[in-house]
Amino acid sequence: MQTSTLAPLKRLLSVVGFLLMIFVLSPTESRAQTWLVSTDPYVKLGVMDKFGQLGTYTAKFVVTNQTSGKEYTLVKEVEKGQNGVDVVFPSPATDADYFKTDAGEAAKSQPGRYVWQCMVGGKKVVGGKFDIPNVANDVTVVEKGR
Repeated sequence: MQTSTLAPLKRLLSVVGFLLMIFVLSPTESRAQTWLVSTDPYVKLGVMDKFGQLGTYTAKFVVTNQTSGKEYTLVKEVEKGQNGVDVVFPSPATDADYFKTDAGEAAKSQPGRYVWQCMVGGKKVVGGKFDIPNVANDVTVVEKGR
């Protein structure tokens, strides 16, 4: 007779276990996913002594904002054997070397037209123009299914 009284109890426990499992595994309240976005346009500028004739030299990069007239400079030492160097405009003010005005104002990524040049030994060796575009960010809210 003990077997007959345990059978309903086992069945009840398995049904309760099944219902508990369904409850635990069922999806909870859905929430929208949150995203952060950032867009930073920048330009990479470089100079190189193609045949390595100079040895060690100082490269002074000068970038001028055509709208504001502000001039930003960055001086880099190029070691013998390195031949060249690349820089990023605008560079973060947290870098050891960054583009800044004579007053120490760090360059910002502002839309507009710019001209640049690199001087070695007080003479312009390379230069050019570039535009920093307006950028916009779209954020899409992704809803989780219920």
